[in-house]
Amino acid sequence: MVINAGSLTFQQLNDAIRKSQDQDIYIKNALGQRFIAAGLGGRNLTIDGVPGNALGAYLNGCNITVNGNAQDAVGDTMNDGEIVVHGNIGDAAGYAMRGGAMYIEGNAGYRAGIHMKAYREKQPVIVIGGRAGSFIGEYQAGGTIIVLGMNPKLASDAHGAQQEIVHNFACTGMHGGRMFLRGDTSMVRFPDQVTTKTASEQDVESIRPYLERFCFLFGHDLDTLLSSQYTLITPNSENPYKELYVAN
Repeated sequence: MVINAGSLTFQQLNDAIRKSQDQDIYIKNALGQRFIAAGLGGRNLTIDGVPGNALGAYLNGCNITVNGNAQDAVGDTMNDGEIVVHGNIGDAAGYAMRGGAMYIEGNAGYRAGIHMKAYREKQPVIVIGGRAGSFIGEYQAGGTIIVLGMNPKLASDAHGAQQEIVHNFACTGMHGGRMFLRGDTSMVRFPDQVTTKTASEQDVESIRPYLERFCFLFGHDLDTLLSSQYTLITPNSENPYKELYVAN
């Protein structure tokens, strides 16, 4: 099914998606409509244009591909499925995400993966191909966040100063899960509540399936990613937040 979203409100667009009997739906001319595919499962959506806030919120098994950028709160409280964005995303991607996977070719804004969590077989993952803004992984409680810093245009800002792969306050309040940052992280300041180390070969091998998927989706070289140096960030065993958020 093909839906021309150009003249539709977000309610009209979502009604059309839910009423469709087709498993594969192509949406063209998206113009910032919010809540696309919220809570949806069992469908494959391809979107041309720019979907609005909360794309795939509460997603429950739907697969979404965006041929361009997406706005804020992509995958908010996502439960299952996959979101692929061939571009950049705004702030608060994967807020309280509890399952499924998100693959972002470009950059992410502030607070990606905030309150991300995991439970039993539910192990969410966010892979960001470029860089991420401040507060990535804030209060992260589970799952895996990977930031690759692959965009060569991000090597320096307009003044020639080197830019960090993630900006300020990464992993603040982190009490579960793990984060992998590729390349040099010497300029990144981490809070006392986390432990950082150079990822071992075994650590990198544990994220191979996510790197393979990223390379398949966006045409990058897997060997380059596997042979790169990564910093692995996990909660400090003395983390003061652990007693507040983790059941004994």
